[in-house]
Amino acid sequence: MRVVVAMSGGVDSAVAAARVLEAGHEAVGVHLALARSAATLRESARGCCTIEDAGDARRVADRLGIPFYVWDLAERFEDEVIEDFVAEYAAGRTPNPCLRCNERIKFAALLDKAVALGFDAVATGHYAQIVEGPAGRELHRAVDSAKDQSYVLGVLDADQLARSLFPLGGSTKDEVRAEAAARGFAVARKPDSHDICFIPDGDTRGWLTRRLGEAPGEVVDAVSGAVLGRHTGTHGFTIGQRRGLGLDRSTLDGSARYVVGVDPGSRQVFVGEADLLGVEVIHGDRLRWCGPAPTGELALGAQVRAHGEEVPARVEVAEGAVIVRLERRLRGVAPGQSVVLYQGARVVGSATITRARNIDGSTTVAPGSSTPS
Repeated sequence: MRVVVAMSGGVDSAVAAARVLEAGHEAVGVHLALARSAATLRESARGCCTIEDAGDARRVADRLGIPFYVWDLAERFEDEVIEDFVAEYAAGRTPNPCLRCNERIKFAALLDKAVALGFDAVATGHYAQIVEGPAGRELHRAVDSAKDQSYVLGVLDADQLARSLFPLGGSTKDEVRAEAAARGFAVARKPDSHDICFIPDGDTRGWLTRRLGEAPGEVVDAVSGAVLGRHTGTHGFTIGQRRGLGLDRSTLDGSARYVVGVDPGSRQVFVGEADLLGVEVIHGDRLRWCGPAPTGELALGAQVRAHGEEVPARVEVAEGAVIVRLERRLRGVAPGQSVVLYQGARVVGSATITRARNIDGSTTVAPGSSTPS
């Protein structure tokens, strides 16, 4: 096969490229330029897509003897990932930009361009496995549970999986680094990038404030309705957040407070004790299936964070939406997050969370509402 290997400049994509070549495929390395004004050097382990990263990727390609190109997808990344991220926070939701990047950039824009140029597949350094199942290719968890990235790939559909390769899914991170060192790759000890790549300093609240401006409002007790403090913008908060609430602890009873609701309309952030965070039912839309679309009611596992716990659930699929009834409560589930559904190790698909509640219907504040219920 003719394969485009997405090379970020890190150790994982370097070893993925080597394995694609070793498997007998014709490999071409492609580095995605996703920043309109790329930094020369990394500011931290959070960042990526710098000129330094592109140089690291090129040196690996040169060592492997494969062609190497830089494809400029910065405008599309801005429009479809960054602007989506800003709009979601402005609406009081909590998006996952890694899922959006995989859905719209790496396995849409990149894959579409690769196929148009006559390539058969795209390979990445994600830790996940492709398994041939009775109904076609299936997406499965990686062998290394600590590095498993199947959650952020839960947005891929069957056609995208048919043209995807994940050469690292059967290895641990330690094995990948050892292989990189044995191959003489200078990136063998390079730190992993993590969190949000386009916010390299990790200050999401400050970054959003620069994009959206300040919109002062109240921090309100979700039970009593008492005003406990003020904030400079609801975009700086997400459900489950404990730090950075700006509350005077001396006025509280000593118990920790968490964000339990965010309402941009009234500019109110609702806080409460930990027991208000637990939910038993999740509603979702924007369904993405990693194979044939299921119908009816299913017994599946549900996961709402990249490295969160998987909880057994009854999942009802109907009319473009899902209702996920959890067997035990989950804390800190926010609208805008993704719930990824598993059947054993296999990823069934994903949905974007629209609401989380308890069985009796009670819920924390949802975007667009004015009072907690």
